[in-house]
Order: sequence, then structure tokens, then C-alpha cells
Amino acid sequence: NHTRISEFILAGYKSHPGSQLFLSVLFSTMYIVTVVGNVCVILIIRTDSNLHTPMYFFLENLSTLDICYSSVITPRATLAFLLGRRNISYNGCASQMFFFSLFGTTEAFFLAVMAYDRFTAICNPLLYQVIMSKRFCVLMVMGSYLSGCINCTIQTGFTFSLSFCGSKEINHFFCDVAAVIRASCSDTLVNELVMLALCGSIIVGTALVVFISYGYIIITIIQMPSAESRHKAFSTCSSHMMTICLFFGTVFFMYAQPGATSSPNKSNTISIFYTIVIPMLNPLIYTLRNKEVKGSLKK
Repeated sequence: NHTRISEFILAGYKSHPGSQLFLSVLFSTMYIVTVVGNVCVILIIRTDSNLHTPMYFFLENLSTLDICYSSVITPRATLAFLLGRRNISYNGCASQMFFFSLFGTTEAFFLAVMAYDRFTAICNPLLYQVIMSKRFCVLMVMGSYLSGCINCTIQTGFTFSLSFCGSKEINHFFCDVAAVIRASCSDTLVNELVMLALCGSIIVGTALVVFISYGYIIITIIQMPSAESRHKAFSTCSSHMMTICLFFGTVFFMYAQPGATSSPNKSNTISIFYTIVIPMLNPLIYTLRNKEVKGSLKK
């Protein structure tokens, strides 16, 4: 049945006619800030040799990922609000879901990798350069993308094996897994269980790495003899901790709890935050709270 479908209707774009222009301007502005901010972070890291360390290598990759992550959703959402075109082709919907799941999952693993990097730097400073070698850092980035690819392949394959009939409306502004599942006329219990198991294990697993790493980091910082050392150690972690709280807080609410597919309006609001707002905030958080990046920016 699903092979006969040529397009879906993204019903999440429904809004008062007077707000369409406002939303398109808002989304386009946020996207420009996201791209410019993350490109600036990448350029700063690449041009300053003092920032050629594992920490900033991961930050550069995170900025690249945030540009891709936001680009999957925001440009099309902006045009849809501006032109009122809410249709998306069957293949376009599948592609959007694939890449959104890929970049979203990879970001979760990136944040876990960055937490491990900070754990190694603060808790094992003498072995930091040995453990966090260039080869190991590259393998961690590749492993994050591989994990994201496995998850998005399973999620997209399971979702688009369902049948779709009737109005084919997706009550969302992009082809999210949960929203597409709700639009199906098939029995979706297996798909919901797969989504809960996969997303739950990824979110909980990466969050555990983060929490354990920062648990040891906090203990180590408390045991440092001088206030200056404690302040310096904490300042290197505060930006990352803020990003973690924003990202994991929203995705856990969306995907890692039972009934995550049952509240479309709430899902739309939260999705705007983690697909558009967080990629925009990340470069601001890392530049405004990081002395080394601010110093490089002034140069």
C-alpha cells in the first residue's frame, strides 16, 4: 500500500495566516544564526594552532554536525511557512527521516565522547595525550557516525514498511519517526516498541557515559587544593554541561519514555527547540563561556 503513495501532508504547518510570515522570518533568522555561528567556530578552531587539541577537534565536528542537523529541517520548514506548501513526497519524507535520525543520534554519541574527553583531561591529565591520540579521536568520531547510521537505517526501514492510507497527514512540521508512525493505518505496536527500545537505549546509554564521567570530574574538582585550579577545571566543562542538559532533556522527553508518540502538539513545540534552537545556541554557549575561543576570536 505504501508504494502507491506519492506524497504526505505535513499538518504541523497549520497556523493562523497572519503568523505565517512571522514564523518564516523567525525560522530563517535562527537558521542563519546557526550556520554563521557554527561556521565561525569551525574557522576559529582551524586557524588557531593553540586550539588543535582533542577537545576542540570534537567541538569542530559538533559544529559541523549542528549545521547538517539544522539544514535537514529548517530550510524546508521556512519555505513551507512562507509559501504554504505543506506537501512532501514519499521519498522526500523517508530521506528527511533518515538524515534527521542520523545526525540526531550522532550528536548524542558526540556529547558522550566529549564528556569522556573532559573526564580524561581532568581525572587523568598525565595520560591525556596518550589516551586521546589523534587516531583514537578519529575512531570515536567515525564510531559515532556509524552508530547513527545503524539507528537511522533501522528506524527508517521499520517506519516505511508500514501502510499509509486515508488523508496521509503527518501532524508535525517534519518527518519525525513518531509522527509518521501515527499517520499509518497499520498496527504500529512493534514499531513503537522498536523506537522505544532503540532510542531509549541510545539516550540512556550515552547519558550514563555523560553522568558517570561528570560524576568523577566533580569529585576530582572538589579534591583539587586551590580555588584557581577548581575554577579552571570547571570552566572547561561548564559549556559542555549546559549543552548536555539542553539536548538530553528534550530528546529524553520525546523518545525515551512510553507514550512518546501520543501528544502531537507538545511534540511539535519541543521538536522546534531541539532541531532549531539548540544548534543555534551551541556556538553561542561555547564561545561566550570559553576564554580560549573568545581569545582566538579577538585575534
